[in-house]
Amino acid sequence: MKGRHGMKFEEIAEDFAERTQRMVWCTVATVDRAGRPRTRILHPIWEGTTGWIATGRHGLKTKHLANNPHVSLQYWDPMQQNVNVEATAEWADGAEDRRRIWELYKRTPPPLGYDIGDFFPGGPDGGAWGLLKLTPWRIELGGMADPPAGLPFRRVWTAGED
Repeated sequence: MKGRHGMKFEEIAEDFAERTQRMVWCTVATVDRAGRPRTRILHPIWEGTTGWIATGRHGLKTKHLANNPHVSLQYWDPMQQNVNVEATAEWADGAEDRRRIWELYKRTPPPLGYDIGDFFPGGPDGGAWGLLKLTPWRIELGGMADPPAGLPFRRVWTAGED
């Protein structure tokens, strides 16, 4: 079945949220200074089309993003459903965002939610952790499983299409 581009986010929002909240972990690719991809498993939490990742601030990921802020994320499950997100990542250093997202992770039920303090002591204002903000330009829902009745096999939202 052919995919459909030019969808409004509202047309995929419910399925996007269900999949990302169920799958939880995704592979995130960055690009190193030599132009080579590097992947790792991370745990974003989403507010609509904005993603947030609580992560270490001092490592290869930081160096990669300083050189190239573009990231690619892929969620996959054994039912052969997937979510692909192409985004720009930036460090969100503002105290308001850090405190709000710290609490969002804490109050969201597991397995999506958890206490960031278990991994990064010092509270939301501590310097041990970083907060990545993801701003997608493309979100694709697809997979090998049968799509819900009446929906195309592949559904794609791109920024500016709403």
